[in-house]
Amino acid sequence: MVSGNISRMVEVQSDSPYRPGYELVAERILELIAEAGLRPGDRMPTEKDLAVRLDTTRGMVREAVKILSAIGRVRAHRGRGLYVADDGGMLGATRWGGFLPTDLDHVYMLFEFRRVQEVAASRLAALNATPAELRAIEAAVELCRQGHETGEVALFEQGDDDFHLGVAVASHNQFLVAAVQEARRLQRQSSTIGLHGGVGGHAAEAVEEHAAIHRAIRDGRPDEAAAAAAAHLDNTLEDYRREIQRRLFG
Repeated sequence: MVSGNISRMVEVQSDSPYRPGYELVAERILELIAEAGLRPGDRMPTEKDLAVRLDTTRGMVREAVKILSAIGRVRAHRGRGLYVADDGGMLGATRWGGFLPTDLDHVYMLFEFRRVQEVAASRLAALNATPAELRAIEAAVELCRQGHETGEVALFEQGDDDFHLGVAVASHNQFLVAAVQEARRLQRQSSTIGLHGGVGGHAAEAVEEHAAIHRAIRDGRPDEAAAAAAAHLDNTLEDYRREIQRRLFG
């Protein structure tokens, strides 16, 4: 686990160039939700009240709410106020309702969780995948490759999502499918708020790692599929670590 002096991104100085004010406000709103013990569906303080509590402007709060709404943490109802979002996810209303995208301990624990579930999914996929599911996984690998080679980030991210979900679907375990979806949703929150969407330095390697996982699943080699998935998650976490270190100390 990370050392105490960098255990939370919120401790980074607010004048750091990669932390716009609305991101800082967004993370503070999430902290207020956690501290108050608010659950999905609970009403939140108004924009005016939040601005007073956080010693900022209503405009800054409004921009922060837009981010939180986009990633599914807050719902804004015109004329009714702000509410903690209930996304209906398998884990969202329980343990992960308190996930803080800027807390490095949470981010690292999330990767530990992803490693467990995706290793299991890859192993099962090598035993259970149908021809149609294998074609879907292969298509996702190629979409990632195309996105990387053309520099189209959205295309790469779509392929990445399709790949990991495709492997989970091929495991034929509905709980793994739900867990993979939820964990990737939380990881996107961390990238959007904590790192301003800037992680992705090992995209080229990720394409080849996806291809290795696909080959092992296609050839019915569960141990190799599991090992390839573990290596991919370890390398992805290392990418996060490098980016965090660069932004904190670079």
